[in-house]
Amino acid sequence: MDLALVLIQTLNAIQYGLLLFLVASGLTLVFGVMGVINLAHGSFYMMGAYLAFTLSSLTGNLFVTIILGTLLSVVLGAVLEWALYSHLYQRNHLQQVLLTYGLMLIFEEMRSVLVDNAVHSVEVPAWANFSVPLGSVMTYPAYRLFMSVICLAVALGLYVLIQRTKVGARIRAGASNRSMVQILGINIDWLYRLVFALGVGLAAFAGMINAPASSVSPGMGSQVLIVSFVVVIVGGIGSVQGAMLASLLIAFADTFSKVLIPDYAGVAIYVVMAGILLWRPEGLFKS
Repeated sequence: MDLALVLIQTLNAIQYGLLLFLVASGLTLVFGVMGVINLAHGSFYMMGAYLAFTLSSLTGNLFVTIILGTLLSVVLGAVLEWALYSHLYQRNHLQQVLLTYGLMLIFEEMRSVLVDNAVHSVEVPAWANFSVPLGSVMTYPAYRLFMSVICLAVALGLYVLIQRTKVGARIRAGASNRSMVQILGINIDWLYRLVFALGVGLAAFAGMINAPASSVSPGMGSQVLIVSFVVVIVGGIGSVQGAMLASLLIAFADTFSKVLIPDYAGVAIYVVMAGILLWRPEGLFKS
């Protein structure tokens, strides 16, 4: 591989890793704080992509689409937590898996009925529809660079929220000892609702911002869900910092394995996961 190709694949890995972090961070927060195994989390990513496809045709503006779609997703997340997920906290993991798997099937059927089963695309905004030259031959899409910057900004905002604010302190306390949080007079129901709505919003935002860079298709939620669980396990359940490091690690392993060992690329991320768990069974970070 020449230098330009290495640079392109590195940029692809960073962009994929940051996008994966947005999805996985919501999953690890919900699992770490609320103790719920949410198999429907990938459906929120898919929902974001289809919202981008639907709303962009109505508004004609990607920024307006993302803002509206994120707000709708957060509201939906709060409603789902109140109506369904709030009943799972004292249930065992099998019941959580059954309910969230059923919810995933419902989302897939609703997508089929409300949209269709075809593969769609979202138009790249005109101001970002160009390529940046890398070397004398290769170029890189400007929109992908924009995605990386936005994802990094959101990741930094999430870090500040979790580590530097009172709300974040309560979220971390709820993850460590929910009974003590209740004794201190903190409304744990609203805290859980906030965490779940935040997780849904992050996943949907990732789906919306990635829609112009990839296809919007059935089954896309299931694909990202599997990789997100790998990230959560590698990074450490409930750890946002771990999710960031694991997302980048998994993204680099996946991206470069497709170039260097294409015949075995499908198992690369699982080899990384196995190696990390043999070294640190609890993951890279503890919550």
